Amino acid sequence: MIKTIADNELTLIEKCIAGHQEGIGVSALEAELSVHGFAMQRRTLLRRLVVLHDRGRIAPVGEKKGRVYLPVRQDALLHAEDAKAISSADIIALEQYVPLSPEGEEIMAYVRQPRQMRKPVGYDQGFLEAYYPNETCYLTVELREQLRQIGTPPEDEHPAGTFARDILNRLLIDLSWASSRLEGNTYSRLDTQRLIEFGQAAEGKDALETQMILNHKAAIELLVNEADLVDVTPLTILNLHALLSDGLLAHGSACGRIRHRPVDIGGSVYLPIAMPQRLEELFRIILSTAQEIRDPFEQAFFLMVHLPYLQPFEDVNKRVSRLAANIPLIRHNLCPLSFIDVPARAYVEAMLGVYELNRVELLRDVFVWAYERSCQQYLAIRQELVPPDTFRLRYRQALGETVRAIVLQQQRPTKETVTAAIPLSVSAEDHNTFVELVLEEFENLHEGNAIRFGIRPLVFAAWQEKVKP
Repeated sequence: MIKTIADNELTLIEKCIAGHQEGIGVSALEAELSVHGFAMQRRTLLRRLVVLHDRGRIAPVGEKKGRVYLPVRQDALLHAEDAKAISSADIIALEQYVPLSPEGEEIMAYVRQPRQMRKPVGYDQGFLEAYYPNETCYLTVELREQLRQIGTPPEDEHPAGTFARDILNRLLIDLSWASSRLEGNTYSRLDTQRLIEFGQAAEGKDALETQMILNHKAAIELLVNEADLVDVTPLTILNLHALLSDGLLAHGSACGRIRHRPVDIGGSVYLPIAMPQRLEELFRIILSTAQEIRDPFEQAFFLMVHLPYLQPFEDVNKRVSRLAANIPLIRHNLCPLSFIDVPARAYVEAMLGVYELNRVELLRDVFVWAYERSCQQYLAIRQELVPPDTFRLRYRQALGETVRAIVLQQQRPTKETVTAAIPLSVSAEDHNTFVELVLEEFENLHEGNAIRFGIRPLVFAAWQEKVKP
């Protein structure tokens, strides 16, 4: 006999979620329900959440342990007799969202239907085959020109990555926080700043959330510091996945590798491809196609569409696509895309439109709004920056090699040890200044920023223990 779920249970759960506009995780929800004297087993609660989602009363965001549940602020509309007649503009007015095109509104209306009302679909290779680089365009010529005008810094005749490198400290915080938040991470921007700048993990946060932030930091540093080498290639994307998924996957061997297991998309009727050989082939076709796209904005958006649609990895696919979208922007010395202030729900629904309809208009609305938002911030910030240290830039690689060598050899950073470790690439007349720069780096070195030099946490901890007075 099937047990009937009491309406008061669902109502209370929905009410608790409604009090958290940025979303609430299962553990926090359990604690809040207990405060109301309403405790239930985790499995029971998860089943209730599925029911609420199927009825369109809540929206899950994120995957696995990072998932949070958002309130759907249109209950009265959904229960009204004339709900179907209500325009999506009325719905948008009830929540934070991005400005939508008519096509974007159509997609939003479709994906907001209960899951049982949407047609199950699988991967459609025709969606990719219909795209011809530099002939097919997801972004119109006018739109690309608009983005180029707002995203090109004054005096942009500089090496690849100069703009991103100028604002690196701010970008590390903004993109790490914003991209993680889209996955349900509950770190605040201030928490993220403390973690990245001082290595201070936020109290009361899951260790996986801390790891997610640090993984973003490492991946962003790779894109910016190696801008002249990083490109839209299989190796780069695999490296991005390895950095972003480090310590977050059930199977460590899956980091930086095409998946060998089937996956599903929470809250979606889309079922990705399961065959590893087919995934590998399509993964390379997607990147080969992307490499042929000449316009950096079109290339960035193409990656945001087709990498998560294929789901080449066991997890962390959308995070990879968001950072991969920055590769052409950084290489062309354009303003990077940080996803700052992007509403999680808008992004999730835009991706559902790609998964279930093979339509990109809603994601395009999000992309354009997000890029305009990023440009407004970073172009203003850059005008206030102190000119970069040219000496540090010239010896950036040598600096990293020296710091890493001293740590790996578990030596104390002194003038003597640094002098002995100076690479041959440093000119003799620059030795004294270089030694001072290395010693300065060691004064500011901690577990939160050691990854900048390719030093893993365990290696840093062992060195720190060794050199303690």
